[in-house]
Parts: sequence; structure tokens; C-alpha cells
Amino acid sequence: MATTARHTATPALAHALSAAERGLPVFPLSPTKLPALRSPHRGEPEPVLCRGECGLPGHGVHDATTDPAAVRALFALAPWATGYGIACGRPPHRLIGIDLDITHADDSPHEATITGATGTTAQAGPASDSVAALQQLALQHLFTLPETVIVLTPSGGRHIWLTGPPNVVVPNSASRLAPGIDVRGAGGYLVGPGSVTARGAYRPAPGTAGLSPAPCPRALLHLLTPPARPHHPRSRPAQGHGLVQFVLAAHEGQRNTRLFWAACRAYEHGFGEALVESLVDAAVRTGLNEHEARATIASAARLTASR
Repeated sequence: MATTARHTATPALAHALSAAERGLPVFPLSPTKLPALRSPHRGEPEPVLCRGECGLPGHGVHDATTDPAAVRALFALAPWATGYGIACGRPPHRLIGIDLDITHADDSPHEATITGATGTTAQAGPASDSVAALQQLALQHLFTLPETVIVLTPSGGRHIWLTGPPNVVVPNSASRLAPGIDVRGAGGYLVGPGSVTARGAYRPAPGTAGLSPAPCPRALLHLLTPPARPHHPRSRPAQGHGLVQFVLAAHEGQRNTRLFWAACRAYEHGFGEALVESLVDAAVRTGLNEHEARATIASAARLTASR
């Protein structure tokens, strides 16, 4: 495919290429903030748990790449894309997004601020419960948000960009940290600045455009990573140990597929129900969220039952 010069690219592609140059994996988004490319597995009779292993585009956040040629190829397949997503939890930055859902507490125009590590402040928009909740968490757990990238959303919300260490998997969550605070971690994505959606444009907050994502404070990182689920090895069938280890050995891009395969084998051999909690525990430890893991195991149960 011919190389597209930055100045002749669409605005969405130009912004995506700029982000990719900074090591942020990107993929095209539609005006609805959803992945612009449809799944190549749509219409197949059985659910396909593929995260790009088939080699075809259309796997959402799993298409994300920092390779300029690959970015151009994705956008060439989706000329209607008006924005781009940035995959979280991926090296080199291992981005963590703190999504503050801004709500108007009243009709007054007063502003809330997010205080940086050096005492500077970034305007956070109309006062909201989520901003107050984050500030309260900072006071309770003795951490200060560093100066970092903040992206303003069309609805008045804020995305705070932080980075995580390589040995920690931060899961996605909605209002688990506090009401109105969502977390974008491994397997999730943020809408990149410069994107235009049906509700408006995403743009950097004043004074933060030139910053790099800052490391997540240790105390906040501890809050973002839920404690490991308790292990109950006595309740695990001896014959299921190998299946659990198979799931634990999964790398990014194969976690759901391995979990589905292991669950199918467990149900086929008659101890699927007894192994559910151990499989869920193993899947969560590899980075899947519990809801997704249980849904995958339930799909395996239905499939094997139909056989």
C-alpha cells in the first residue's frame, strides 16, 4: 500500500499517527466511539473467541498498533473513521486511564481543579462528585496526582493518563473505585485527543498537551488492582490441575481462547462445574475481568451441552 503523507491524511489518521509515534497503540473509531471495523467473524453460527489470532482486522482494541504502515492500512479500510482509540495496558507505556464522569452538581459556574505533584493545577471543569471523590481518595490514601496528560471529553468529563509498571495488570472497572470514576486498563481503550465523535471533539486540557503520561502513584495503583481471589486447592479436582495451569500460562491475545478450550475440556470430562471457580481465578490472574471469564466459561458449558 502506498504511504500516505501526514499532511494529506484525514485528521483522525493524522492524530493517530502522531500518537503511534509516541509509542501509543492505536486503531480507528467510528463517530459512536466504537471500533470502526466490523468483526470478520460476524454471522458465524458459533461465537468466535478470536482476539486477532486469525490475522484479519476487525478485532477492536486488539487491532491497535504503533506501526505507521499498519495504522494507515487500518484507516484505509475504515475511511469513515473520525477518531482513534488508544489501547491501555500495552507496552511501552502500559497506559492507565482514569475516566472522571463530570456531572453538574448545581447550576453555578464554579470550577473544580486537579492538583498536580508540583502544586500546579489543571482545570477539571464543572464541580462534580467524581472529582471530589478522587480528591478524597488522594487525601485518605496519601497520594498526589502527578502532572500528566489530561484529555477533555465532549460531555465535560476528563481522562487522566497514567502509566503502570510491567508486572502489574490493571483491570477495567466502572465506578468500583468511586461513583463516577471508571478505569481503563488491560483490554480497554481511551478515545484519543483530536478524535471527533457524534457528541463533539476530544482535546487536551490546557497546559497538558506537551506532557508525557506520568507513572501512577503507588497508593493509587494499589487501589486499582483488586486483591487476588482466595485459592481453594482442595476443592479443585486433581484431573483439572493441568487445565488451570494451561489458562495461567496464557499470554495477551490468547487468554480468552485458552480459557474457553480448558472449560470445554472440563465439561466434556464431567467436572466442569467443580472447576469453574478455579478457572475464573486463573483467568483473572492473567488479566481478564471476572465477568468476561464467567461468560466465556458459560459459553463453553452451553457448547458442550449441545454436543
